[in-house]
Amino acid sequence: MKALQVGLAGFGTVGAGVAQILLEEAAWVERRTGMPLRLRCIADLDLERDRGLCLEGVALTRDAHSLCRDPQIHVLIELIGGVEPARTLVLEALANGKHVITANKALLAAHGGEIFQAAASAGVHVGFEASVGGGVPILRCIREGLAADRIVSMAGIINGTANYILSAMEEKGLDFPECLREAQAKGYAEADPSLDIEGQDTAHKLAILVALAHGVQIRPEQIFTEGIQHITGRDIRYARELGYCIKLLAICVARGQELAVRVHPTMIPCQHMLAKVNQAFNAVYVTGVHSGPVMFYGQGAGRMPTAAAVAGDLVDLGRSIGSGCTRRPHPLGFYQDIQPRPALRSTEDLVTNYYLRFPVADQPGVLARIAGVLGAHEISIHSVIQQGRRGRGPVHVIILTHEALERNVQAALREINPLEVMRSPALLVRIEHAVD
Repeated sequence: MKALQVGLAGFGTVGAGVAQILLEEAAWVERRTGMPLRLRCIADLDLERDRGLCLEGVALTRDAHSLCRDPQIHVLIELIGGVEPARTLVLEALANGKHVITANKALLAAHGGEIFQAAASAGVHVGFEASVGGGVPILRCIREGLAADRIVSMAGIINGTANYILSAMEEKGLDFPECLREAQAKGYAEADPSLDIEGQDTAHKLAILVALAHGVQIRPEQIFTEGIQHITGRDIRYARELGYCIKLLAICVARGQELAVRVHPTMIPCQHMLAKVNQAFNAVYVTGVHSGPVMFYGQGAGRMPTAAAVAGDLVDLGRSIGSGCTRRPHPLGFYQDIQPRPALRSTEDLVTNYYLRFPVADQPGVLARIAGVLGAHEISIHSVIQQGRRGRGPVHVIILTHEALERNVQAALREINPLEVMRSPALLVRIEHAVD
């Protein structure tokens, strides 16, 4: 093969970054690959907008499926996003014997097993480094660098939007709505930020991490998921007073043959390395049986960091082809026992400490009533912060528990929230020990 011919589907922010690398860094990429990489054709519905690139010699089309049918194209880079039509496009490319590189975490989380099987049947490769962590090479490190180790826990900040908002709340003392508007104004949050702030984007990425670390396929809907939209500036301040920082974490903990997977706002000690990951940066803290704790940190999104990860997959593929490698490793790095139905531990069985904030009426005996319900559910109180009187609104009682069972805590809250002394539902934040 004289050159690796590439078709690019999706010419948005990241797609333009990939094109920039392939066009402007062609000599450097060829040195690293051992063969030229040629951007043959770009498919996008919007071909009029100026991306600031010289596209001389590059064909343009609005028909992405034509890339799958072009016999001169060896690799399809899919950057259109979403599940459909991306799934149909990728499967068509694989069926036609083309390698695929994608940054599409939603697609892989929902249909990764189907796509990997199609690639294996066709004898081609799927690269997806850019689907988690942007420019952070976390997937390659798990698949290759930690291949001989058994990973016992992962805790990751893998959504830049949520991390930016929580960081801004802490740094500026503002509440969630103000920080969300700021994130949108600066381009860190979409006009509809629900996937990011409600945790679904993080769950998609966690499903991919779990597949690579443990060789199991889990669906995003199997992951317990809570977002950050109910966290207030008051909670951020109280967490700091108690020695904690609140982050939206993706967590996977292996216990024997079971995996506990969850996404939720989490209090972690201020001295922990993850607590120092701010703004739109990402980090994944991985603990192996033999390697111990390792943390991967960097730009989790953005045009060029993500584009560099896509181009890195392309270079890796070119090296294999150039060296005559006819069989690529399984995309997940496992050759046996890819489990379609892993044993997942219920979050109700979680045992940890809890931060509980109760907005209550300012009247005698409230704390005693709440403590009585908690005690009846075998929840022991570690410490209490009781806000002084401030005008005519509710006061906030903050309780830190000793270790308690999640199902007991939830049962207690179901009993406490309807009480006439409650002015709004209690807020719960878990305190994580698996990252210690």
